Amino acid sequence: MYFESYRPARLLLLLLLMLWSVAPAVGQTKPNHLAGEHSSYLTRAMNQPVNWYPWGKDAFGRAEDLNVPILLDVGALWCPWCGLMERDTYTNVDTADYINQHFVAVKVDFDASPKLVAQLEQAQAVLNLPAGLPLISFITPDGRLYFGAGYLPAEHKNGRPSFHEAADEALARFANRSKVEEQSLQLELEK
Repeated sequence: MYFESYRPARLLLLLLLMLWSVAPAVGQTKPNHLAGEHSSYLTRAMNQPVNWYPWGKDAFGRAEDLNVPILLDVGALWCPWCGLMERDTYTNVDTADYINQHFVAVKVDFDASPKLVAQLEQAQAVLNLPAGLPLISFITPDGRLYFGAGYLPAEHKNGRPSFHEAADEALARFANRSKVEEQSLQLELEK
């Protein structure tokens, strides 16, 4: 009799445990455009709520169609700051919705794209923008890098702007096209 009185509580506990184990998948959508990629760094992000694209014509064509900038994230599996930014920023459903609404998001594997990374690092240096990993770049649909950053925390702290603050700044700069033309660097894009 003693154990029978706890049976509904055990069933409720089991149900709660089952729901808790499924909860992380609730915010996830169908796989993004990284599903066919071979890089472990890129495939790790394929179920994030950010609608990531790999670097290429499709992403730039989409940005041109929508008239929005590219948000480029360059990172690596071995980079702890990249993993932290993925956990704190890119898996946040509200932040992902903001990114998907205002940018075409592109993710690049540092180790798999040395030529592109070298070009981005050089452009960031010429424009006096932060470098390192993750390397965050904001690029016009025609391939002009005009703003960038390194690691951006989810919340403003220790004098470092939050991801949202940096993204808002990138959008404000993108709106001033004449200034973007003056203060940007054209990247070499594959045709």
